[in-house]
Amino acid sequence: MSTARQRIIVAGHALRIAACGPLSGPTYVLVHGIGMSHRYFAPLRDALRRRGRVITVDLPGFGGLPAPDEDLDVAGMGGVLGEMLEVLELTRVVLVGHSMGAQWALEAAAAAPDRVDGLVLIGPVVDEAHRSLPAQAVALAVDTLREAPVVNALVFCDYLRSGPRWYLKQARHMTAYSTEAAVARATPPMLLMRGGLDAVAGERWVRRLRSAAKAAEMVELSDQPHNVQYTAAREVAEAIARFAQGLNGRAPSRMPERGRTTSTH
Repeated sequence: MSTARQRIIVAGHALRIAACGPLSGPTYVLVHGIGMSHRYFAPLRDALRRRGRVITVDLPGFGGLPAPDEDLDVAGMGGVLGEMLEVLELTRVVLVGHSMGAQWALEAAAAAPDRVDGLVLIGPVVDEAHRSLPAQAVALAVDTLREAPVVNALVFCDYLRSGPRWYLKQARHMTAYSTEAAVARATPPMLLMRGGLDAVAGERWVRRLRSAAKAAEMVELSDQPHNVQYTAAREVAEAIARFAQGLNGRAPSRMPERGRTTSTH
């Protein structure tokens, strides 16, 4: 695949994809969160592209794509994503989901287990401390004050492109979904990540997910907000590449402690 974005139809739904990086090594599929698009993955994509194939995707109803007539819940959207992996004949996939993208990545891994080697869940939702739409709105508002202006501009523009109707439909599915149950069911090894200032995915919540998982590591990058994949893309890419290296049976190199805390389970 070229780096030009291509619109494809999967299970009757429109998606937009682009790929870059070498064909050797793992394939990283970057899954955006609710209301968002591939655009806020640009720094992470560029940091990962030397380490393997990187595929970004805009899911149905996002990034300016038409919203499906069908009201896709989390399992439904994850199923479309899993079928995309089948259609593109992708193997050795590391699914990287941010925010609600973590939920969709979990369901995609369940739908296409033979194609997914590992899961990276960044700022996974929904934190049990604010499991309602009003509470989520407050957490997002707090996080907005901690984000870089360029990130807030991207978020605002992408939210407008997805539209309030589709956003709210997906938000209801997001808050109803049991991420902790899905994590407990999941079989691929996981890397759980969060920024130390993330008001959306709190430390206690992410540690709970790590404990629920069959095999998981946790990385926290201090002084970073919810969109840590944008504001600390190089550090996030290093952690993801180290995790992917471990999936291939090679011991990961030691991660520097300055600026982050790490723990494993």
